[in-house]
Amino acid sequence: MENLKVHKYEPPRHIVDFHVAGFAYYDGLDVINELSLGQAVTLVVETDNPYDNEAVANYYKDKKLGYVPREKNSFLSTLLYYGYGDILEARIQYVNVENHPERQFRVVVKIKDNRK
Repeated sequence: MENLKVHKYEPPRHIVDFHVAGFAYYDGLDVINELSLGQAVTLVVETDNPYDNEAVANYYKDKKLGYVPREKNSFLSTLLYYGYGDILEARIQYVNVENHPERQFRVVVKIKDNRK
């Protein structure tokens, strides 16, 4: 028993992960060579989106990559709408440009760790 380390519980920071929806229809191809594992992306709520009032777009620099899928966007949309985007960290979690465009990039969203 003395070889076992005692670990303090730390809750996971993971909120959601998803494949970028609509990648083939936006500006992702303009920056595809810049996108890599761990690359930060920006989440932007689009309350005026005519198809989904909870739409959350994914951007890299000023290029729209696509969206958080509708079935996974409600909580993120609410946080962003009320100005809590600064607590979120969104990064590319998976890259495989050989896959279908809707499966090439996966993003993970986590709570930022602001402990000092």
